[in-house]
Amino acid sequence: MKGVDSWQIALESYELGSVRDFRKFGSGHIHQTFLLQTDEQDYILQEFNDAVFRFPERIANNLRIISSHGGTDQLPYMLPLPIPNKDGELFTSWEGRLYRIFQFVDGQTRDALQEEHPCKLAASAFAQFVKAHLEVDASQMQETIPGFHDLALRFEQFEESLETTKLKMNSELHDLINFYQEQRVLLREFQAYVEKLPIRVTHNDTKINNLIFNKGMNAVNAVIDLDTIMGGYVFYDFGDLVRTVACTEDEGCIEWDKIDVDLPKYKALVDGYYAPLKEYLEKEELASLSFGGEMMTLIMGLRFLTDYLNGNIYYQIHYQDQNFHRSRNQQMLLKALIGNRTRIKEFIAEWIS
Repeated sequence: MKGVDSWQIALESYELGSVRDFRKFGSGHIHQTFLLQTDEQDYILQEFNDAVFRFPERIANNLRIISSHGGTDQLPYMLPLPIPNKDGELFTSWEGRLYRIFQFVDGQTRDALQEEHPCKLAASAFAQFVKAHLEVDASQMQETIPGFHDLALRFEQFEESLETTKLKMNSELHDLINFYQEQRVLLREFQAYVEKLPIRVTHNDTKINNLIFNKGMNAVNAVIDLDTIMGGYVFYDFGDLVRTVACTEDEGCIEWDKIDVDLPKYKALVDGYYAPLKEYLEKEELASLSFGGEMMTLIMGLRFLTDYLNGNIYYQIHYQDQNFHRSRNQQMLLKALIGNRTRIKEFIAEWIS
């Protein structure tokens, strides 16, 4: 973004009114984001990072599909889709870069939740997104990030990194590698689900900071970060919620004995997610959701460890062993999820019995 005069894109490509203010907004790491205030209303102007999302045309395709279907009108919150420019396009090319504009949604975001009620609200919001688009033919959706949640692909990448790594093995690294190699039983379960479950329109990046809550944290104002919307399985979305919400510590924690499943938060996620979808999903889909937490934790553990073995070339790090520690963190959470399967299945049995 070339200085504050870049708001001129809004004047030349969109009909938004007179600009009152323009400033950097938020702390996102992928796209450059700005708040654009006009005499009529406020907008978000975003410079799109096509180095990370290499297929903007696929994003535009998917968002047009859900927009034309009308399911978003059923949602009890906003789904801020890109505003078409004067040519009807969702992306605007400007000086060799891509931009887009959204309606601004007021509220607050959180990187973590401490109370159970907001956890339930978060799960319900993402479940309502799935419910609103059940009638959309998910086979029309294109992969915006190929293989994003493909567990088989993540294992392949992991095995390739083992063959090419330049790291010297020590006992800690060897034990961690062995642990992840032993999790191939989850890969077999993943492949079995893929063969029999229907593909749905899913958000695919259900982190808490992709929700905008109201000021009182007692309602969701919007679901955001829509670039990963594509065809998927419902256990993807529920699983990422579990991984990022129902853990006692965040993924940066290295106090291994403190990392556990927060069972009250897990139950809040179950209650929030199942209530909107119980009558609409197949029984096997509902039963698969507990697998999602284990699978998404496994995927992230594999990705962190793969990056560590490859020399830390993907994830930003602040010290040399950070990806090793992140992977160890996910190992501890996965162990805790597996160790609490009986209790977790009891939560779910209340909804599908």
